[in-house]
Amino acid sequence: MPTGRATPKNMDEYIAWFAPDVQVILEKIRVTIRNAAPGAQEIISYKIPAFRLNGVLVYFAAFKKHIGFFPPVRGDAKLVKAVSMYAGKKGNLQFPLDQPIPYGLIKKIVKVRVEQNLSKAKSST
Repeated sequence: MPTGRATPKNMDEYIAWFAPDVQVILEKIRVTIRNAAPGAQEIISYKIPAFRLNGVLVYFAAFKKHIGFFPPVRGDAKLVKAVSMYAGKKGNLQFPLDQPIPYGLIKKIVKVRVEQNLSKAKSST
């Protein structure tokens, strides 16, 4: 993320901060998430893009050498194994910019997070 900038007003402004090649990746991640969770709301939280549906689903952010994807994947052993090669020190995912971004995997993560958030919302009522 570029340093010394204010909190972006929206996702478009955040994406515009980056080089065109990174903008393409961020926009494709945005569309992938939107398609996997059509009812989710785009927000900026912690100065980065996020999607909310019965709580925050996912955050993503561009860094110098990778795209960060948060929060860590939990609760689905098969998915945890599938993302293990991208897991950083705290379990948050890091997709290297010099490798293909796994958009299909992002879609699966978002769908699992939608199910988890809906389940939490039902159990709290």
